[in-house]
Amino acid sequence: MSNLQEEALKSKAWPFDEARKVLKRLKGKLPEKGYVLFETGYGPSGLPHIGTFGEVARTAMIQHAFEVISGMPTKLVSFSDDLDGMRKVPGNVPNQEMMQDFLQRPLTDVPDPFGTHDSFGAHNNAMLCRFLDTFGFEYDFYSPQNITVLVLLMKCYYVLLKNMMKLWK
Repeated sequence: MSNLQEEALKSKAWPFDEARKVLKRLKGKLPEKGYVLFETGYGPSGLPHIGTFGEVARTAMIQHAFEVISGMPTKLVSFSDDLDGMRKVPGNVPNQEMMQDFLQRPLTDVPDPFGTHDSFGAHNNAMLCRFLDTFGFEYDFYSPQNITVLVLLMKCYYVLLKNMMKLWK
């Protein structure tokens, strides 16, 4: 055991406390998938801000503390709930009047008021990823919109392959 690991195991700093809880829950064993997954979430109903950064930073701090005390590999996932309904129009975006027509609609159905992406959800997701990239976070990004499209494509491929197999018989 390294000196750093020994000190980390004794540390009273909250990231190490939380990391020890994760290690205890895992009973000190690496999951079968070969890594420990840390997740953080974001509701892209507004532009990313310091609170968004704090959410990811706290999770990354616990992830790093866990790596130090356990030596186990980890992954960080940042998840965006971009199918959430737009409850109100953010005050810091253009085209306020146009956006009023899309209240309660999924953020991926709301046009991007900046005109740079397919939807307001996609715009905010891109901003979040740029934000995280700027600060050097290592993460995988997921959103229900992307996952839903992927699942639908997989179902289509399955039907296509199933029908092709029938033709080949």
